[in-house]
Amino acid sequence: MAQSRHPSRLARFLLFSLLLFVVLYGVAGFLVLPWWLERNLPEQLAERMGWQAEVEGVSVNPFILAVEAEGLSAQDGDGEPVLRFDRLMVDLNALQLVRGIIGFEAIRLEEPFVRLDLLESDGLNLMRDWQAHNPDSGQAAQSDPTSAPPRFYFGQIDVQGGELLLRDFRAEQPAEFRVTPLDLNLNDLATWSRDEDASDYSLQAAIGDESIEWQGQLSIAPLYSRGTISVTGVGFETLEHFLSPYLPYDLRAGQVSLSSEYELQAGDFLLLATRNGSLTFDGLALAVDEDSEAAQLNSGTLAVEQIEFDLGARELVLGPVTLEGLELSVARNESGVIDWLAPLSADSAETPAEDRDAGSARPLRWSVAGIELTGGRLRWQDRQPEQAADLALEQLSLSVGELSHYLEEPVNYRLQATLASGGQLALDGQLTPLPFTLEAAVSGSEVALAAFEPYLKEVANLNLVAGTLALDGNLDLDSQTTPLTGTFSGTAELAGLGLRLPGMSDRLVAWQTLRLAPIEYNVHPARLEIGTVTLTQPQVNVVRNADGVHNLARVVPSTSAGGAADAQPADADDGTDPGFIFRIEQLLLEQGALAYTDRTTEPVFTTTFDRLSGTVTGISNIQPQQGQVNISGRVGEVASVKFSGTLGALGTDDNSQLKLELNDLSLPELAPYFGRYIGYSVDSGKLDLDMDYEIAGTRLDAQNLVVMDRLQLGPKVSSDQAIDVPVALGLALLRDRDGVIEVELPISGDLSDPEFSVSRLVMRAFGNLLVKAASSPFSMMGSIADLAGLSTEELGQVSFKPGSTQLADGEADKLAALADGLLDRPDLLLSVRGGVAPEADGLALLRQELTAGGTRALPDAEWQQARQAYLNGERSLSPEALNNLASARGVTVRRVLQETHEVPAKQLFLLDPSRAAEVNERGEVTVQFNLNVR
Repeated sequence: MAQSRHPSRLARFLLFSLLLFVVLYGVAGFLVLPWWLERNLPEQLAERMGWQAEVEGVSVNPFILAVEAEGLSAQDGDGEPVLRFDRLMVDLNALQLVRGIIGFEAIRLEEPFVRLDLLESDGLNLMRDWQAHNPDSGQAAQSDPTSAPPRFYFGQIDVQGGELLLRDFRAEQPAEFRVTPLDLNLNDLATWSRDEDASDYSLQAAIGDESIEWQGQLSIAPLYSRGTISVTGVGFETLEHFLSPYLPYDLRAGQVSLSSEYELQAGDFLLLATRNGSLTFDGLALAVDEDSEAAQLNSGTLAVEQIEFDLGARELVLGPVTLEGLELSVARNESGVIDWLAPLSADSAETPAEDRDAGSARPLRWSVAGIELTGGRLRWQDRQPEQAADLALEQLSLSVGELSHYLEEPVNYRLQATLASGGQLALDGQLTPLPFTLEAAVSGSEVALAAFEPYLKEVANLNLVAGTLALDGNLDLDSQTTPLTGTFSGTAELAGLGLRLPGMSDRLVAWQTLRLAPIEYNVHPARLEIGTVTLTQPQVNVVRNADGVHNLARVVPSTSAGGAADAQPADADDGTDPGFIFRIEQLLLEQGALAYTDRTTEPVFTTTFDRLSGTVTGISNIQPQQGQVNISGRVGEVASVKFSGTLGALGTDDNSQLKLELNDLSLPELAPYFGRYIGYSVDSGKLDLDMDYEIAGTRLDAQNLVVMDRLQLGPKVSSDQAIDVPVALGLALLRDRDGVIEVELPISGDLSDPEFSVSRLVMRAFGNLLVKAASSPFSMMGSIADLAGLSTEELGQVSFKPGSTQLADGEADKLAALADGLLDRPDLLLSVRGGVAPEADGLALLRQELTAGGTRALPDAEWQQARQAYLNGERSLSPEALNNLASARGVTVRRVLQETHEVPAKQLFLLDPSRAAEVNERGEVTVQFNLNVR
């Protein structure tokens, strides 16, 4: 009976003990543990982190190993919220605990809040607080490096409605980012290696309008993950903040979206690969720097599809790249620095060479399926020229074929654009990046040239009023050898060009069309060959200003002393550079016109050359060269002009033989020059010119045949440059019986001399001829004297036998020649001054008296006695004897000219006889003539 009761008591004891354990376990789990956690958790946070924390309540279910905490909030030492959640539920897996694994069946966190601060020291606020209150934690963690880390298992981690406040104090201006809502779901995660599949996870988060979606599979040991990630609408503020240390520009607007599949593995080697990726930039705006008033780059919409990347293989593959509405502004400052390159140059200079070369041993392999740009706009602002340039390409479209790291492979491209200033451009071809080669079919139409005026003003002081450019050809460039080589072949046309000097209203140069076809240009050595240049209706307006400087002289900008020398290349004399070579097969000139105005004269001289047409062939600067010139036109709307001859190589000492023929120019047009150099205006007359020019280098030697028909002077003009001689007499001497003046006027000079002027030299030569005529009038009858076998000096006098009106031997020929000259020059007046030589003529008259006129002989002794008495004044003639002889000689000359040679009486005048005539070497008495003009 006793034995039977013992087992019963034992069973009851065991049952009671079990019940008591369960009760105590329950009391401890349901009551004591929550109470302890509620008190200890804030204390631990204060001790370990320095945080002030409180928790609204903790509940524990010890039987299912579940813990639930509500209303936890913590503030750091600065009194700022650092951690908060509404509800935390943790469900332990007892079975895993038995196996030595810290297993969590489920962890659910509702409405959590975490504040992360990125500190100036590049640390986190959480690490800072932990290290400040756990100084030995680092050593403790390293006390046993051989010990294996504990194994954790998470059946499910679920975070709902989370909020992450990220504050960054590393920059000069702190920034904060609030990630909310943040939802995370993670299943079946273990910290040790397992043969079964990895866990799966999903993450969703948002920062304002920015969102992140991340899902896939995850393994901790070894670290392995694969899945998809999508980042949508990341704003420029976020990008600017995190990229500013690496981005040399100022991000102003826009957003970025990214999505991709990926695979990541870390172990013996790192594996990172992505596929099916896409990247979109929408409205991205970049400024060169913070001081820029506006963004210089607006991406429009940029999309890249089919992105693949393999870190192990170092390979990046991009699918089609599309850009729509791209706007880019590029500027060059006064120093020649391009704004976009300036920050890069600074970064490059600060980066050590070894860092820049890092990784060069394993180059990245890359490829792009193609690039398509539509609706783009490119603006070029250049402040380096004295006048800033502003050019814009609009409606820009660019198509680039497949390209890759195989830089030696050619890439197809096509570009089309419209210039904002007017005109279209197109390039189509292929290029090779390295070594650089370019093949392009280039075309342009109606390109307005006015926008390029700043670049023209760099080399010429001209304003581009109007004009358009059209071109069509092929461009080839090649940099496989140094220097760059290449060619352009095609055609070009400049239409409606208008150029004028600054501050002037009239155009200096204009034409209807200038066509060049074909063109062959070689980059190096520099060579330009043009088949035919057709210039239609060119107009040139040349003005010589009151200061004597031509307006053409203002075209070339003035340079400082030595500027020309400074412009020469350093190796200009080493003989390696052949210089620029050009050839033009022929120039066709159609209906050209040139207006010339000389404001140095009073009144102002103006004339026009128009209807200029003709050809110039064989133009070149390479010897030997023999070009031909044949141009004709009109001067002053009446006269005809023809320019012909041969051309040597330009810029060399080759001889050029040129001939200018001008007919029927109205002389009154030249009245200003006659007034300046001759002292008279011109009332009427015509001019013919026949000029032969020989040019060698800059040396000019010219023969000018000048023919003036019916020249009649006008009123006298006051001029300090005019000759001071009897101009009318000179003209009368030059004029023939038909009223024509024909003279040869040779001139010479240096064309490089700024003072050189053909017209001035011709007028001065003509003035000198008039001076010679007026001062030595009989010298103008040189041709007549030559025909008579006389000298020009002999025409100015005639000799008589002493004591007689009989002409000396041969003197009749002089009068005949003189008569011809007077008949050819009807405006000339001849004044004859009869004369006697008292001694020679007196002795002759005395002898005649003693011999009774030669009827009786006179002994020599008697003659010598009478002669000596006459010379001593002891004997004299009748008072009228010498006077009558002097007058008779004048009458004799007049009678011979008038009656024998039919010189009109109105041209002949007798002057008061001279009593002191000269006696020549033959003992003959000379009578002098004077020429005058009516």
